[in-house]
Amino acid sequence: MYLPSEWHQQAFVQMTWPHQDTDWAPMLADAIVCFSEIAKEVAKREPLLIVAQDVAQAQRDLQTQGVSLENMTFVACPTNDTWARDHAFITCMEDGTDKDCAHRTKGEVILKDFQFNGWGMKFAANWDNQINEGILKEVKSIYEKASIQANYENHLDFVLEGGSIESDGEGTLMVTTSCLLSKNRNSTLNQQDIELKLKKHFHANRVLWLTESWLAGDDTDGHIDTVARFCTSSSIAYVKCTEKTDEHYEKLKVMEQELMEMRTADGNPYTLYPLPLPDACFDEDGLRLPATYANFLIINGAVLVPTYHQPQKDDMAIATLKKAFPHHEVVGIDCRVLIWQHGSLHCSTMQFPTL
Repeated sequence: MYLPSEWHQQAFVQMTWPHQDTDWAPMLADAIVCFSEIAKEVAKREPLLIVAQDVAQAQRDLQTQGVSLENMTFVACPTNDTWARDHAFITCMEDGTDKDCAHRTKGEVILKDFQFNGWGMKFAANWDNQINEGILKEVKSIYEKASIQANYENHLDFVLEGGSIESDGEGTLMVTTSCLLSKNRNSTLNQQDIELKLKKHFHANRVLWLTESWLAGDDTDGHIDTVARFCTSSSIAYVKCTEKTDEHYEKLKVMEQELMEMRTADGNPYTLYPLPLPDACFDEDGLRLPATYANFLIINGAVLVPTYHQPQKDDMAIATLKKAFPHHEVVGIDCRVLIWQHGSLHCSTMQFPTL
């Protein structure tokens, strides 16, 4: 069993739709425009599963934006918010090499359901933590149509969000200490305990820890998917700050040094692709928002990149990711509204692998 990389072939992507009873209410129209654009780009290339509190309304939202509902499946579930990356299943694949999984068949997928507690009990997550149970039947049905068996595993005794781990698909995970060791997630576990759990759950060989990964305005305590991402098993895209007067400069410089010192499984330095740090974006109270180009989504044949109406830096980020993903189309999507709720493009999606 292993946790596939994000560039592994995908069966579908999940999104959770915004509605009037979420924190999106003051900017719901703008949020729907952004979510619809992401949905359109995903559905062009692979199936999309949309979880919605009101399915009919979600469908009207999409159609109002001129988005076809073709290649989309909808499931009704009560929801607190929209960050599918963190409340969705983390899906592993059975490769038939593990003696502990001898009861499983090669090619099966394992839907691992971890506890989501609102990023360390910062926000209500009672409904979001039950979404996986609500969509399990539909997820299994999607896989069955592809002749793939999907098995459910309950790991609700362990708090873990999809945005907090990166996998190269070959046994290496990358995480941050600030998130996985935060006191309001798994407070009784130390770093060694957490690493052992990660290795056990995902049959990983090693875990790379970044100790400096902070972005102002980030509610996640430093999710890895906001600062550093595997592009291949030997390359990483990461956020680089070049302005010495920026509040992020010192910490991101330390993170860059940590990345430079990391080695691949075969002992070589990683190829590093520096992404620019967007110019500071602020909310109505003057608080900085966590804009980042590292929050991109890899799907079948494309990379969807958040942009922030900063032409020079947007273009630079897209150009860098074209180098990192030479065989993918790289598509920019305006995600300015998403950072107002302290997330971005990758945070709003979750991929499900296939054979």
